[in-house]
Amino acid sequence: FEGGEGSGKSTQAAMLADRLKSFGIDVLLTREPGGSPAAEVIRHVLLSGVAKTLGAEAEAMLFAAAREDHVFNTIEPALARGQWVISDRFADSTRVYQGSLGQVDARMIRRLEKLTIGETRPEVTFILDLPAEQGLARANARRGNDKADRFESEALEFHQKLRDAYRQLAADEPFRCVLIDASAPRVSVGMAIWDVINRRFDPATAPLFVEGASP
Repeated sequence: FEGGEGSGKSTQAAMLADRLKSFGIDVLLTREPGGSPAAEVIRHVLLSGVAKTLGAEAEAMLFAAAREDHVFNTIEPALARGQWVISDRFADSTRVYQGSLGQVDARMIRRLEKLTIGETRPEVTFILDLPAEQGLARANARRGNDKADRFESEALEFHQKLRDAYRQLAADEPFRCVLIDASAPRVSVGMAIWDVINRRFDPATAPLFVEGASP
């Protein structure tokens, strides 16, 4: 799941995981930055804003380090066990945040991807799309009195450009990336996502997960 701040990625990822589990499918729900012990440490450094002064290239490398650990210690073992993996953000976030907006050279982004994820790439990426003002309002309401993180605290123009970059990504890779109207009610968004999952993967026919059984 990809998208701007407040677009509902975590909510929709969890909803999809629950629906898949209702079909007896073994699901791993994870996130980036984070998803493994070492990557969670790097997450704190990144979202605290400590690394911002180092520049977008340094941030891209920190995200890459977290992603390598996440893929090696969490995602690949889960896939080997036969689990379906749902991630709240993945490599596209680096393409957009540090690449498109941070103006890190696309060649560097591609090399980092090759080193960190290799062929472990999503079969489908949902890009949750809504106006930046609406997303920031949701993020502010969710956060309450807590301090905005490194990216939530950016100016409105940044988030508007972020939305444009994600929409361009969806246009550039129309089969893998599915643009979803995230301004619709939560249940409607979830049904739009579920419709894509049904058409592409037919979960009703997937092998059942039996506790303690080998994949």
